[in-house]
Amino acid sequence: MKSYQALLSVYSNDRVGLISEVTGYLFDRGVNLGDTTFAILGKGGEFTSIIEIPDELTESEMTNELTSIESLKDAEVHVKRFSIRDADTPPTDITHRIKCEGEDQPGLLARLSEVFINFDANIIRLKSDRTETKTGTHFITRFSVNIPQKRASNCIAALGNTAEGLGQHLTAEEVKRT
Repeated sequence: MKSYQALLSVYSNDRVGLISEVTGYLFDRGVNLGDTTFAILGKGGEFTSIIEIPDELTESEMTNELTSIESLKDAEVHVKRFSIRDADTPPTDITHRIKCEGEDQPGLLARLSEVFINFDANIIRLKSDRTETKTGTHFITRFSVNIPQKRASNCIAALGNTAEGLGQHLTAEEVKRT
């Protein structure tokens, strides 16, 4: 059976059973899941997956069928066919988990993420959460990164200095490889 790859994004109000309904539909239609994530973003939940779709199912048919599911009627559903050409990519195994937290401010994520570039470090996952407190907006960012071993201590030190200059507290842990 011929197929094509696409990026599926479903954003809707979060509720119990959301992932089950989306993946159940995909299974029933013969769609194969690849790399997949789910996260709560604001008051909604976002399901994102690289999928392999049988040729006889178009992107618009799939979008219409997903939004015809009663609980997904108000969801934002996007199916986008793609073809990423082969290219050298940075390493994707996670070597460090880093957490940075403090009061929110403009440019915070931009300044922190720039540090990784100087050390050839690749951000594999990033998750930020904002919460309102009595004193302002608290911002927590979690990075899962690949830092070249020889550059790791300098990268973390530079990141710590940047975080401190932004009024943030940084913690880092090396991921033990098995």
